[in-house]
Amino acid sequence: MIEIRGLSQSYQKKEILHEVNLHIGQGELCALVGRNGAGKSTLIHSILGLLPYKNGEILIKGISNRKEGWKSALAYLPEKFHLYPHLTGEENFHFFASLEQEVNQQRMEESLRLVDLWEHRGQRVAGYSKGMLQRLGLAMMLYYRSDILILDEPTSGLDPVGRKEVLSVIKRLKGKTILFSSHHIDEIIQICSHVAFLEEGRLQKYSLAEFLQVYSW
Repeated sequence: MIEIRGLSQSYQKKEILHEVNLHIGQGELCALVGRNGAGKSTLIHSILGLLPYKNGEILIKGISNRKEGWKSALAYLPEKFHLYPHLTGEENFHFFASLEQEVNQQRMEESLRLVDLWEHRGQRVAGYSKGMLQRLGLAMMLYYRSDILILDEPTSGLDPVGRKEVLSVIKRLKGKTILFSSHHIDEIIQICSHVAFLEEGRLQKYSLAEFLQVYSW
């Protein structure tokens, strides 16, 4: 579903990624792990087509992300995203969904129910907890029914209750291929099948069991 071959990225002559190779198969939930500055954001932005690259290749469902036709297969939830606090959850959802196409009300309801926000749809998001805001972002992403999801630190800044709520939603996403960036080893153990570990620009992929053994968690 995601295939990265020989990807290298540099910034101001400093190499950030060195010949990165990564395959994430259908239905995998793969954690992206590394210290601050290891290149996680650079890798994600390269996959999303936000950073051009000279060396390597990135395929999304077999289509190069330098070509047309791959974007509908992938949805992205950034660590921070903007919502309108004076609007309700439903109004925010409707506004952003309508930017690309006419809103499908049934799909919107299904997405909000999946993240347990349907009963709160009429509440202004200024009154939402951080966990609720993040789940609303997840709902907006799930609305597009993409096969591949990239979640960049989806529990960042959440309290234990909010983290539990967001992880519970992710666990219910059966059949999706997910790249999940996180600093929390307990989250990775709970939901991930594989780990892509970035260190000094180089990437190594492990099964969860291999990763825990290699790094003695």
